[in-house]
Amino acid sequence: MRALPVAVVAALAFLQSCSCGGPAGACKTTADCSDPAAPHCAPMLGACVACLDDTMCPAGQVCNGAHRDIGMVFQEESTFPWRTVLDNVAFPLELAGIEKSERVDRADQVIKHVGLDGFAHRYPHELSGGMRKRVCLARMLVYGAETALLDEPFAALDAQLKLAMHDLLLKLAAETGQTVVLVTHDLMEAVTLADRVLVCTRRPATLALEQHIALKRPRDVLNVRFTNEFKELYDALWERLRVEYQEERV
Repeated sequence: MRALPVAVVAALAFLQSCSCGGPAGACKTTADCSDPAAPHCAPMLGACVACLDDTMCPAGQVCNGAHRDIGMVFQEESTFPWRTVLDNVAFPLELAGIEKSERVDRADQVIKHVGLDGFAHRYPHELSGGMRKRVCLARMLVYGAETALLDEPFAALDAQLKLAMHDLLLKLAAETGQTVVLVTHDLMEAVTLADRVLVCTRRPATLALEQHIALKRPRDVLNVRFTNEFKELYDALWERLRVEYQEERV
């Protein structure tokens, strides 16, 4: 078995995104590669080193520390409560030493792009959960990262808000051409968003199944799940995850 892939090479002229699913504690986000029982285990979002074609990524580089070609959205709340929406979004540009006037202009454009126009001077405690997630997406987008790493970013949202965020993510990804790697426990989310889904085994995580998602784009997040094609893909993934679930119960 090859090392668990952590990045997807864009195909044709549009984004190819990848979702990674598996049992809780399977090391989907930060695999424990020090474990001698996991010779094929590569960190999913923690280091980004192995690709399907056995090359290094991105652009032949090993990612140690901060990398400006990679953006990250965490599962946990990651806005700075003492900063306004504008200052939260502009923070990566501030770290990069970009002048304030340019920071404000670029951040303001992205804020409008993710549907937060009029909230630039609000603080996180004044926003809903979905709006704070939009702030995190905007902060990732503002410096033009080529790859987006998403660690269960919508897990805490209710069903309706999650659909809205799925729709926004698909639109943003199509516009920016980013490669997206998503870790999720939600099979419906994975099939809705991804071009391929990787199913992990229990810890130490290895690649149990790679499923290509041949659903045409653009995708209607409200209705695609009711198609026969979606059901077939969902059932195939669940059959493999069922094995992990049954083993976990033993």
